[in-house]
Order: sequence, then C-alpha cells, then structure tokens
Amino acid sequence: MNTTEKYLVGVYDDEDEVLHAVTEVKGKGVKIEEVYTPFPIHGLDTAIGHPRTRIPIAAFLFGLTGLTCAQFLINYTMVFDWPMIIGGKDFFALPDWIPVTFEGTVLFTAFGMVFTFFVSNSLWPGKTPKTFDLRSTDDKFIMTINMGTNKKSEAEIEEILKASGAIEVNVKQF
Repeated sequence: MNTTEKYLVGVYDDEDEVLHAVTEVKGKGVKIEEVYTPFPIHGLDTAIGHPRTRIPIAAFLFGLTGLTCAQFLINYTMVFDWPMIIGGKDFFALPDWIPVTFEGTVLFTAFGMVFTFFVSNSLWPGKTPKTFDLRSTDDKFIMTINMGTNKKSEAEIEEILKASGAIEVNVKQF
C-alpha cells in the first residue's frame, strides 16, 4: 500500500518572524508538524509545543550501565578469575578501579547516545530523509504543516501562512 502524505510548507526570511508566526498560526487552530531552521532559535521548541526531552535520562541510564559493566568486569577478573596480590593490596581494591570504571561509564554513555540519536531521528541505512526545502540549511526558515492532521482546508491554511509573513507557500508530497 503506497500512501502519500501531503504537507504545506511555509518559507520565512527572518528568525523573529518565524517565531512570531508559530504562535500566530497555532492561535488560529493549525497544528504545526515541525519548523526547520539553519540555526537554533531560543524558545521555538516551547512555542511549537514539543515536550521536554528525555535524553538526559537516557544518558544517565547508559552511564549507569557502563559503570555496572566496568565494575563487574574488574571484579570478576581481579577477584574471582585471576586474583593477584599487587603491591600488597587486597584483591578488592576499589580506589584502583576508579579510572577504568570512569572510562567504561564514558564509553557506554557515548555509544549509547549516538545510538539513541540515530534511532530517535530515524537515521538508519537506506532511510531517505524528508527534505522539505534545501534552503533550510542555508538561510531560510521552513514551517511544515501536515494536511492529514489538520481540519482546515488547504486554501485556509495557505492564507494563514501568508498572513503570518511567509514569503512562499509550497505543497510537498512524500
């Protein structure tokens, strides 16, 4: 089954204009899918209505997993598998294990966050990205509206976008 999604794409010139346009368009009952910008705009995520990210929780859990794995590996190798007395110290010498534990924690966190980034942004091999307008990487600000999730007609939403300051309004189908 080949279904296509239809989007209205509003193109803006200025960052303040697009930030003001988001509140204006949402105030008229239009659900905004996403806004693509060439650089971050402070307050845009809250204006669109994105929930607070859970990335710090994922980073903490990856770090905790790395800490646990590093401690288990060191404990297994130095206490159970091949216990050696080095410099007159106990088998269980926790202060000596801190550097390896730190490195294991950082390693698991780094690889876990890269994996989380790719999964959360749907960036896997063979995936073709939805490119609404190539100018969003250079100097334009792109507001996308999914027509399937809005109750207003295409003409009404196009008028709302033009009234909010869009220099162009295009239709894209994927």
